[in-house]
Amino acid sequence: MAEITDLLARARGGDATAVATLTPLVYQRLRELAHRQLCREAAPRTLDTTALVHEVYVDLLQREQLPAIDRARFFAYAATAMRHILVDEARRRLADKRGAGSEHTGLDRLDGEPAAFALDGEAHSVVAIDQALHALMRQSPRLVRIIEMRYFAGMSVEDTAAALELDPRSVVRDWQKARLFLHEALGAG
Repeated sequence: MAEITDLLARARGGDATAVATLTPLVYQRLRELAHRQLCREAAPRTLDTTALVHEVYVDLLQREQLPAIDRARFFAYAATAMRHILVDEARRRLADKRGAGSEHTGLDRLDGEPAAFALDGEAHSVVAIDQALHALMRQSPRLVRIIEMRYFAGMSVEDTAAALELDPRSVVRDWQKARLFLHEALGAG
């Protein structure tokens, strides 16, 4: 684990060898994060685990520097990037279901009765969670970071506390607050 943090620091400094050494070390963990996030989404999708990891890699490679200085923050960043990719995909699916880019016609069937269309409920959920997190970000960015690290990156309380330089008890309290906020924002039963 310390090796990953050291390689990240060297990679941020522009060391190409460090980037090449880092890639295989983090690839499996990124696949686990991607798999976890894709398993939460039951709806049909165009991305699989490998494609999602590769999308995150493309995002990382397009940056001037790596966005994280240690292992915990790196994986939290990667999980957040995956969430954003999945939200974008869900929005794209919803737009396609609404006929994005196509000629619009009436919603009546041939017999004159209204047609029934079921929108992708899972895509709506992904977008709703993203909107709730944006609302929470305006109130407490720290709670959003804890959600990203605990839920999306699957980090332990201790790893989250270390990454955010907090006491683990604060992480537990904030995790409870964040879950309550999402519960209320999403109207979960």
